[in-house]
Amino acid sequence: MKVTVSRKAHFNAAHRLYRKEWSDEKNQLVFGKCNNVNFHGHNYEVIVHVTGSVDTETGYVMDLKILSDLIYEEVEAPFDHKNLNLDVPDFADLIPTAEHIVVVIWNKLRKRIDADKQLEVVLYETPRNFVSYKGDE
Repeated sequence: MKVTVSRKAHFNAAHRLYRKEWSDEKNQLVFGKCNNVNFHGHNYEVIVHVTGSVDTETGYVMDLKILSDLIYEEVEAPFDHKNLNLDVPDFADLIPTAEHIVVVIWNKLRKRIDADKQLEVVLYETPRNFVSYKGDE
């Protein structure tokens, strides 16, 4: 029997969407207000789904306290109240779009969750704009 357990967390972070090699005009055309030279912020919400077999001894797919701790260590602590462009090494050469952020989070968590479990990360940039990633298939 496969069951999905989920944990929700949040972090607040600033970012700027731009490409260094593009002109100011092209960056403004492509990224609009997200290209603000003084950055802008979001109240991100992340939902992590782990799917797997229910352990016959514990009744767990995964201990949610362990999942909570992993999310804190890999996402909340390094990203919360940070400027993603300037403070988070993962984005030194990667535009911190929601698409890139969700993949970075997935990769960080994938390394710490048993390989026999499926992992999906959903990232809300706003209540109406969100992305999800399940790994390359």
